[in-house]
Formats: sequence, C-alpha cells, structure tokens
Amino acid sequence: MRKIIALLSFTLLFLPLSSTALQKGGVNMPDQLQAGDTTLVLNGAGIRSKFIFDLYVAGLYLKEKSSDAKTIINADEPMAIRLHIISSKITSKKMSKATREGFEKSTDGNTTPISSEIDQFIAAFSEPIEEGDIFEFIYLPGEGIKVIKNGKEITTIASLEFKKALFGIWLSDDPVQGKLKRAMLGE
Repeated sequence: MRKIIALLSFTLLFLPLSSTALQKGGVNMPDQLQAGDTTLVLNGAGIRSKFIFDLYVAGLYLKEKSSDAKTIINADEPMAIRLHIISSKITSKKMSKATREGFEKSTDGNTTPISSEIDQFIAAFSEPIEEGDIFEFIYLPGEGIKVIKNGKEITTIASLEFKKALFGIWLSDDPVQGKLKRAMLGE
C-alpha cells in the first residue's frame, strides 16, 4: 500500500510539469511554436463555432503575450495562428468561402490591393480538408506568411498588408467571432 501511495504522490507531484499545453475542444494547443529562429508563446486559444457546431480550435502565438489586437495586427514581427480542424463539417469549399468572407470583413470590403495574395492563400485550401488537419499561418518579417498544413509548407505570401488582413480575420474590430477573438487575446 505504501508503494502505491508513494507512486501516486510522485506522479501527482510531476503531473503539472508534464504538459503546459492549453486544451480546447479536446485539442492540446502547444504552449510554444517555432517561427524561424524565434520561439513564440501561446497568447490564447478558443473554439470557432457556428450554430451548434464546433469547427476548429484557433491559437494565437506571439513573442510576448498581448491583449492589444490593433498592435498585434499591425506588428511587423514573428507571430502565428494555428488552426486545428475538429469537425468534418469543414470542407475545402466551405473553408475557402469563409476565408474570403473573413478578408472582406477584416479589410472593410477593400480586398482589391491584396486580391492576388488572397487567391494564393485560398489555393492552400484546394486539397481536401479533414478532421484533425492542422494549419499554421506563420508570419516572418521580410519573408511573409508561411502557410503550413500538417507540417508541410504549402506556400509563402510575402506581404505585410496581407498579414494584417489575415490576422484581422480573427482580431479586427469585426472578427469572425467575438468570443474567439477574446480567447485568442487571452481574455
């Protein structure tokens, strides 16, 4: 009996140290993400839902935690958004349509200056999207947004203005979902 209690005590003592990932929607969002030479920290994460369906878990990664959405959107420094698909309801067609709508909202309808970048980004969703897929949108100054699906880089879009519009989908004054914005900002 003493051995069992000692083993349980030992396990419980080290359990909090074993994982610092944030769990949302059954998904463990890593507490750090690598962006080039920079280690980013998880600022916050939340679930994107529509009607009664949970669609994906989104995490915002920054050099230092911040709740200032405008500063994050405009910053020319390494940062990332990670999407973990948790619903089979998301298809390539639906993701493309929703993303275009997100760009319309984040740019107040002025997508013309970045229309070719948006098309390049949307093309990253041309392959089938399945539950469990992970997309990472990693911004590196001087390089642009690296679009990564399940660890494989699909494309890089070299534009700070595009990065602002992309991050604006989740963090602008008219985000895809207010509750998700607050969660990504760590509120």
